[in-house]
Formats: sequence, structure tokens, C-alpha cells
Amino acid sequence: MASLPSQRYSFSKSRTRPQSSGMTPEPKSTQKCKLSQKRKTLTFQLSMGGHLSPWPTYNSGQTILQNRKPCSDDSWKQVGSLKQYPMSTAKPRYLEQLENYLRKELLLLDLGKDSTQELRLQPYREIFEFFIEDFKTYKPLLSSIKNAYEVMLAHQREKIRALEPLKAKLVTLNEDCNERIMAMRAEERYEISMLKKEKMNLLKLIDKKNEEKISLQTEVSKLRKNLAEEYLHYLSERDARKILIGDLNELRYQREDMSLAQSPGVWGEDPVKLTLALKMTRQDLTRTQMELNTMKANFGDVVPRRDFEMQEKINKDLQEQLDSLRADYEEVCKEHDSLLQMHMSTLKERDQFFSELQEIQRTSTPRPNWTKCEDVVAGGQERWHMLAADKNSDQLVDVLLEEIGEGLLWEKDSFPGLGYGETIPTFLRFDGPVENKKPSKKEVVNILKDVWKERLAQEQKEKFPDFFFNFLERRFGPSDAIAWAYTIFENIKLFHTNEVMSQFYAVLMGKRTESVYINQKETVAQLQKEMTNADSQNEGLLSMEQFSNILKSTFPLKKEEQIQELMEAGGWHPNSNSSDLFNYRSLFMENEEGQSDPFVQKLWQQYVIEKDEYLRELKQELGLELHNEVTLSKMRRALMNIDPNLDKQTLSTYLSQAFQLPISELPEEGNEVEEGTKLCLRLALEQLQMADVKRIGPRDIEPTS
Repeated sequence: MASLPSQRYSFSKSRTRPQSSGMTPEPKSTQKCKLSQKRKTLTFQLSMGGHLSPWPTYNSGQTILQNRKPCSDDSWKQVGSLKQYPMSTAKPRYLEQLENYLRKELLLLDLGKDSTQELRLQPYREIFEFFIEDFKTYKPLLSSIKNAYEVMLAHQREKIRALEPLKAKLVTLNEDCNERIMAMRAEERYEISMLKKEKMNLLKLIDKKNEEKISLQTEVSKLRKNLAEEYLHYLSERDARKILIGDLNELRYQREDMSLAQSPGVWGEDPVKLTLALKMTRQDLTRTQMELNTMKANFGDVVPRRDFEMQEKINKDLQEQLDSLRADYEEVCKEHDSLLQMHMSTLKERDQFFSELQEIQRTSTPRPNWTKCEDVVAGGQERWHMLAADKNSDQLVDVLLEEIGEGLLWEKDSFPGLGYGETIPTFLRFDGPVENKKPSKKEVVNILKDVWKERLAQEQKEKFPDFFFNFLERRFGPSDAIAWAYTIFENIKLFHTNEVMSQFYAVLMGKRTESVYINQKETVAQLQKEMTNADSQNEGLLSMEQFSNILKSTFPLKKEEQIQELMEAGGWHPNSNSSDLFNYRSLFMENEEGQSDPFVQKLWQQYVIEKDEYLRELKQELGLELHNEVTLSKMRRALMNIDPNLDKQTLSTYLSQAFQLPISELPEEGNEVEEGTKLCLRLALEQLQMADVKRIGPRDIEPTS
């Protein structure tokens, strides 16, 4: 029987082998014809009775259908061993033909360089199809088995194909994380090395102090030894002095006796008188000797006052040096302990920050590349750098939204009217389309400044929204007033970073009272007036020392750090001299869009921070949660406790703002009912946040003597 044709296979679900690459695939009829020829070629080896050859089952293990290469030595050894079996146990001819066919196909695939694992399944697939076609009875079952495996193989191939890009992404992410970890480890190693150097320096300092202490102790012991020697010397001097005095007295007595013996007049005197004189003299000598002995006994160990004072001074100096060194040593020990504790806490914080960094890196999104906005924002790179100067990511988002919103706002020709609802502000109540006047930011800022000028010049009788709309009617006429109202409202709602627009929007929408804006302008005007008065030459120049004194006198309640921040915002630097001059008038200038100098902006930021701190102290003094209710009397006491210098009028203004009551309806101090007017603490603090609330005087008043 002729051998089966061999050719290279490509992976396919069809029952016949596809043609080689580059050729037109055969039609199904041709494929079926070839498959039929293969089945005819690979006929079963029938027995004499017309049945299938009953090949012994114990020889089933000698087939080549194993997970081995068909061209391996073991395979050929097995084939050779099959030939040794007797003819009574020979394989069926059809089985041998299938095995030979499979062996040849696998051999061809092994010789090919581009054979894949899936391509090696094609011969087995065809052998299985031969079985399906020849065993008609089991064909449905075998076909369903084959189809199930084919579906599973296709599913696995799709799954592998889908996981390939994820594998590449995982490798890239792993490399990125490794680089970050290496950078962090390098930084940690640098910090550890710096801490070790600092530790070594401190240890050297401690050793130096210990050496100084040892030298001082040595000097003290030496001085004590010298003092003992001096003491022994003085003792010996005392004893020698006593002996010398005794010898002198003896010589004096002998000289007196000799003078009496040689004097002729003495013998001529009365012996009784001489005897009495001698007796009295001896008594005087005995008394004098007793006094001398008493003096010696009392003052024998006494050193001269001059030596004593000198030694006392030396001892005092040494004691002071010893105390100073002991204090320095204790201070160094404390610093060493604090540094050790700081080192341990730093290590803990480092570990905590590292874990937080890993968590943030795992969960957070990457920081945006803001340089991409340079080509999008109008004005290019130069304008974007001007807009993004000294701004964080949140502020940059606001700037970008304003730039986008400005373009969209300019494209609009009209705005839809909001209607006449009660929740709609009075100056926006209109039904129908409203024309967009499309003014520039400079024009809007100038209009808002004119509104404030007219508002401050008149008495504030009507509400601010009504005054604003009446101003627009006077300025642009009744027909265009509503259009300008919508146009200005959309502009001030969009540009949050513009000071004039944001403050005007807050006052217009009732989020802030007019007194806040008025107080800010008055504060700036008062400060400018003080600087002008200090400028005696009217040249617009002041020294840094004058600038500092004016700030301290104008803002006596500000801390030294806040004064320092204002001076830095005004152009002061740590290396500047107090006599350096600067142009103070430039601190109060505004650009064409109403943006103030950083000095005025810093004043406003400090005002907001001080107000928040004041309200926080008020809440802490009340000792209540935000959802609790507070009475008017308790609020009055808390305000007086945190700000004892509050005058009656200012206190009444704060209470009126907090409880939304007219000042005339507030009860007098001492006449409040404890369970009288109540209000939720959160609402009261929100009302005070809207108003001009600030500290009048220091909290702790010095007691007067």
C-alpha cells in the first residue's frame, strides 16, 4: 500500500491539511476527495471472517503515540522491539499505517525550523478525523469531543493573545517601581550617612567635654594637695613662732636680771618693795601667759585673712567652672538623648512615609504634566508661565478652567433667562434669551470698581443686589441692564482667581458682607497713609527699618512671624540691610485686571487665617459640637473671654450678625434669659464667617499693680 503524502501543516480546524503558503486553498469537494482517498489507502486489516483484526490488548503499550519525538532513538528501539514479537501478535495493518503516517509527519515537523507547538497538533487532528469518519457509530460522540477541544483551544489562544500586552505592561511597571525603590533607598542611605556623621560629631563633642572634665578634676585635686601642703607649712610656722616667743621671753628675763644685778641703785632700795614688785610682776606675767595661751588655743589654727580670702576666691572660681561644666555636660547629655529620640522617631516616620508612599504609588494617579498647556493657552509659553507662577495643582486647575471657560463664554452670543423664581437673584429675573455683551476682563473690573465707588459714596439703604441692578440701569439704560447683569454675573462666577471679581461675587451672592471688603480697603488705605506720613521727602522711598516699624504700629496684634511674612512680600530679604530703601508705592499698585501686589494679597491671606483662628477659639471656648444649640448669653460670655478688649458696640455687632437679630432687639448684658434665644452653633459660626470679625485686643491682659 502506498505511503501517505507528507507536507507541512498549518494550524486549522478543518479536517484536511491546508495547502502551503502562497497557494490558493482547495475547494471543499477536492478536500473531501483527498480525505476519502486517505481512508481508502488506510483500510482496516480485516480477519478471515470479515471482522476487525483482534490485536492483543497487552501490546497496546508498544504504540508510538507517546509524548516523544518520532525520530528519537527510543522510538526506533521500540519499533525494532515490535519486530521481535511473533506473527500471532502482530499489529493490524491499518494501525501500522497510521503510526507510520504519524511518524513521518512528526519527523517533517521536527526538521522544519518554524514549527510551533500548535502546528504539531495537526497530524494528531487528522488521525482523529480518520477515526471519526471510519467509525460511523461513534462519529457523533467523537465529533462532539473534537469540537469541545477545538473550542477550548481557541479560547485559550484568545486568552493568551489578550494577556500579551498586559505582560509587557507589567514588565514596564515592575521596572518603574524598581527604579523608584532604588532612588528611595539611595536617599535613605544618604540620610543615614548624614545622621551617622552628626552622631560621630556629637560623640567627639562628648569626648572633648569628658576630657575637659577630667582635666578640671585633676586641677582641683592638685589644688587640694597644694592647700594641704600650705596648711602643714603654716602649722610648722606656728610652732616655730611659739618656740621663738619662748626664747625671746627667756632672753628678756635674763637681761632684766642682769640689769638689776649690775645697777647699784637697786640694791639700795627697800627689799620689801622689791619683793612686792617682784610678786606683782610675776602675777602680771602669769596672767599675761594665761591670756597668751588662751589666744593660742583659740586662734592657733587660724590663717591670715588675706590668704583665706585668696583661697576662697580661687575655690569659688573653680566651683563656678565646675558647675558650668556640669551644666554643659548635662545639656549635652540631654541633647544626645533628644537626638537619639529624634533619630528613632525619624526612622519610624521614614518607615511610615515609605509605606504611605507605596500605598500612594499603588492607588494614586500620576501628576499632570502642566507644560502641555503651553501650546493650548492663548499667549503661548510666556503667558502660561505668568499664569502658573507660584501656584499649586489645585490653583492651576482653576486657571486652566478659567482659560477654557473664557473661550466658551466668548463664543456664546446669548444666555438663557433663569425665570422669575423666588430662588433666582433679583438682578437675574428674566425669561427668554439674554444678549452676551462680551466685554473684556479689564472692562468688567472697571465696572465693578465703579459699583464699589458709588456704593461707598452713598448710604447703604438698599440691598446690594438691588443697588447693583439699579447701577446697571443708570449706567447702560433699562433695556441693556439685564444683559449686562447676566454678562457680568457669568464673568465673575467664572474667574475665581481674580480678586475684584471673586470678592464682588461673594458679596453679591450673600456669601460675605460688604463690611469685609470695606474693612480691607480701609486697612490698606490706613497703611498707605502711614507710609506716606513717614516719607518726609515725598520721594516714595522708605527704609526697611521704617517699613518694619510702620507694620508693627499699624498691626500691634500680629506676631513677629506675620510681620516677617509681610516684609518678605514687600521685597525684604534676610541679607538686606535695615537702611536699604525701597519704593513703597509699588506695594499698592494694581494691574489692568485688578490684581494686587503680593503684599496686599498677603494682608488678605493673613486676615482670613486670623478670622479662622478667632472662630476656632470661640468654638473651643463654647465647648459645644457644631450640631448643638448655643444661647445668646453664652455666646456673649465666650466672646468676652477670648477677646476681653471687645467694646460694647462691636460685641453687639458680632451678636447681631451671629443670631441675625437687629441690634435694638438684643437684650442688655445681665438681662439675658439663660434659656432665651438659641441657634445652632454651626449656623452661628457661618454667619460670623461671612462678616468682618477680628480680634480687638490680646486675649491675656497683664494684671495692673
